[in-house]
Amino acid sequence: MRFLILSDIHSNLEALNTVLERAAGEYDQMLCCGDIVGYGPDPNAVIDRIRPFNPQVIRGNHEKAALGLVDLSLFNPLARRAALWTQDELTSENRSYLKQIQAGPLDVPPLTLVHGSLADEDQYLVDLEDALENFPLARYPVTFFGHTHIQGGFVQFQDGRAGLLNPEIRRGSSESQLRIDPQQRYLVNPGAVGQPRDYDSRAAFVIYNTDELIIRYFRTSYPLEATQAKMVAAQLPQYLIDRLSLGR
Repeated sequence: MRFLILSDIHSNLEALNTVLERAAGEYDQMLCCGDIVGYGPDPNAVIDRIRPFNPQVIRGNHEKAALGLVDLSLFNPLARRAALWTQDELTSENRSYLKQIQAGPLDVPPLTLVHGSLADEDQYLVDLEDALENFPLARYPVTFFGHTHIQGGFVQFQDGRAGLLNPEIRRGSSESQLRIDPQQRYLVNPGAVGQPRDYDSRAAFVIYNTDELIIRYFRTSYPLEATQAKMVAAQLPQYLIDRLSLGR
């Protein structure tokens, strides 16, 4: 089985369309680690775009924000402003779609999906200390997570040591591969489709071939200026507009 794993699309239709075009014909099932909406200018169009693929999706914190299920005072002011804008923009049909998305973890054998972590859907997995707390909770060798918008992840070897997964996709390349050892444990972040924060503005995603035990990390350029123009028209915060170019 070949799984296309997306995360943190964040209402960025141009990025999503580019990713789907790049991945076309290379996967059998779409999965998503949450945050379909939030920040970007096209929440309804993004939902409408992915629904025909019937992806297995878990909720992110921005799904909760869009549905009023989280205290927005916990968000930074710019994220809160974008969340309120998204609440106003969503159609009743798409609001209903978001409501039926369940919290993770979600097992899709032979892997698991989470948004933040196996311990807490809102936890940010940012360092080895966080990863070491989560490895014992893994039910399968590979768990995919999002939330940090940073492509890569963590691995725990059979002897208990742990390390970082760094795809090392340079500006001149667009793909990196990771071979999975079923005796080890992996926490893999596919990166953000719609708002990368690892200093690479290109949309990120992965394809996991469970027969060959290979994860392929991808980056692909998209017309981010078109997304930014829509954000300007929607009067979304300037910082959210600028950060797309910076990849941070």
